[in-house]
Amino acid sequence: MSIFGALNTAVSGLTAQSDAFGNISQNIANSQTVGYKEVGTNFTDLLTYSTLTQNEPGSVEATPQYDNNVQGTISQSSDPLALAISGQGFFNVFEATDVGPTGQTTFNPQQYYTRNGDFTLNAQGYLVNSSGQYLAGWMVDQTTGQVNQTQLVPIQVNSQSQFNPIATSQANFSANLPPNPSSSTPLSSTVQVYDSLGNQHNLVLSWTQTATNTWQVTISSPDNQPSTTIGTATVEFGPTTSGNPVPPGTIGAFGATTGNVTASSYTANGPAVLNITANFGQGNQNIAIDLGNFGEANGVTQYAGSYSLRNFSQNGVPPGSFTGISIQTDGNVVANYSNGQSVTLAQIPLTTFNDPNALQSQNGQAYTATFQSGNPSTEAAGLNGAGTLVTGSVEQSNVDIATQLTKLIVAQQAYTANAKTITTADNMLQTAINMVQ
Repeated sequence: MSIFGALNTAVSGLTAQSDAFGNISQNIANSQTVGYKEVGTNFTDLLTYSTLTQNEPGSVEATPQYDNNVQGTISQSSDPLALAISGQGFFNVFEATDVGPTGQTTFNPQQYYTRNGDFTLNAQGYLVNSSGQYLAGWMVDQTTGQVNQTQLVPIQVNSQSQFNPIATSQANFSANLPPNPSSSTPLSSTVQVYDSLGNQHNLVLSWTQTATNTWQVTISSPDNQPSTTIGTATVEFGPTTSGNPVPPGTIGAFGATTGNVTASSYTANGPAVLNITANFGQGNQNIAIDLGNFGEANGVTQYAGSYSLRNFSQNGVPPGSFTGISIQTDGNVVANYSNGQSVTLAQIPLTTFNDPNALQSQNGQAYTATFQSGNPSTEAAGLNGAGTLVTGSVEQSNVDIATQLTKLIVAQQAYTANAKTITTADNMLQTAINMVQ
């Protein structure tokens, strides 16, 4: 029986080494495939009968060993939308079932997972990798800014979108006024604001000292209707003039106002705001001009030196056209516009498994969940072991060519040895038959 057992065992050895050879060849072929994970081979001894005094040879079985949790080398990519994962986690992707003549895309409901992050924008505005898989994410509500973490959908970007203009409603003005100006000529600064259509308008703030520590600011615009002058306000500095306990050189109170200008009342360290109502041809537009805080040197001050405008900012925005998207390390997909504004469209989460090596391999470096892998856990990048995103980079195959060539030689030697065992067993069997003859 041992001769026949040897034949059976050697045949199983040939089969096992053939399986190992197939895995090795697959690994070598995919050594440059982005996001590919090596498939190793485990050999298991199968016995028919074994005791302390007798052992009947059995066979050997080869089973695949998946190394999905082994990190590949992260390398920089020329594609700014490429993504790599440092640590555990997989991208959530879908596969398209049909792309209609109008560009309408339908998707297979099956959820896939991959480490292949060489994403680019296709003609329909979807983020697609080189395997044709569509990146999924959590969409952001453009009204509330909230991320909808209850549903994963393919991320689509509308390249024809426009950024609507925003009328200026708030502005911050910071400047220093000299205590003793050299002349009575008003000290002026011209700043820019926007109306509801996104048109830019000049707003002029002219400062004239009317008494010690007292200034009158005249706010005007050549585009204001019906008069270019919007109104005036008196600004009092220091404790003596204002009557409020503020440090010298800081705003202590507002005096009289005229026209379409109103001023906030004094509160300790509260905002010193002038509210104006302008009309640039689109109806009344209210703008709150923040001059800093009462008693603080964070806005308009009166200190030694010459007049200087330190800062002006406002929240108005002109219209803008789409210029492209960028992906941030926190997974935010951001649309950028020509007016310098940006909008977060979606967030890319990562999915982890208790046993990623038990995932079922699919075409295109993709995987599906199995009972053995455990349920998917989807988290924002960097949270709960989900790994971090590396932008403008891809994860290379985790195959080491030198190791695979060594395994190839070992598999070849083992295959040859098993073949030699079969030949030897056959010769022994032939000798036994010849003895009978």
